[in-house]
Amino acid sequence: MVIKTPTRFFLASGSAEGFSLLNAFDGALLASGVGDTNLVKMSSILPPGCKEIVAPPVPMPQGALVPVAYASLWSDVSGEVLSAAVAIGIPKDENRAGLIMEYAARTEEGIVVGQVKKMVEKGMEIRNRAIKEILSISTSHKVGTIGAVFAGVVLWE
Repeated sequence: MVIKTPTRFFLASGSAEGFSLLNAFDGALLASGVGDTNLVKMSSILPPGCKEIVAPPVPMPQGALVPVAYASLWSDVSGEVLSAAVAIGIPKDENRAGLIMEYAARTEEGIVVGQVKKMVEKGMEIRNRAIKEILSISTSHKVGTIGAVFAGVVLWE
């Protein structure tokens, strides 16, 4: 089966509390706008020429199979801080693939964002690709009872 290469992408993030760890993760997906789809976790390559959809959320059919590179984390430790981030290295040469990196940790949001951006820089460096820009999205959540965070790059059409 050949799957069409996506031509567009958008960034999404969310956090939530829930009844269980899985319910909290589900809530974070709903908060990010992708909760009623079937996420297909992918590795971290942005197709050449893929363009950002700058006004998400994108209406997606319920149950759609949606490729996404994402970071997530959940916890049932009250007071714990969870953070998740993704970053995309957009190459200067639009004919080359971009690079997506994901990172989540039990720490402040700024630390996670700094780390994921550095991961993009290093990944593009080993590919010998000049970076036009780095896009990122992140979220953070202080756990009440059971919480989760999600940040992703969603590929579409």
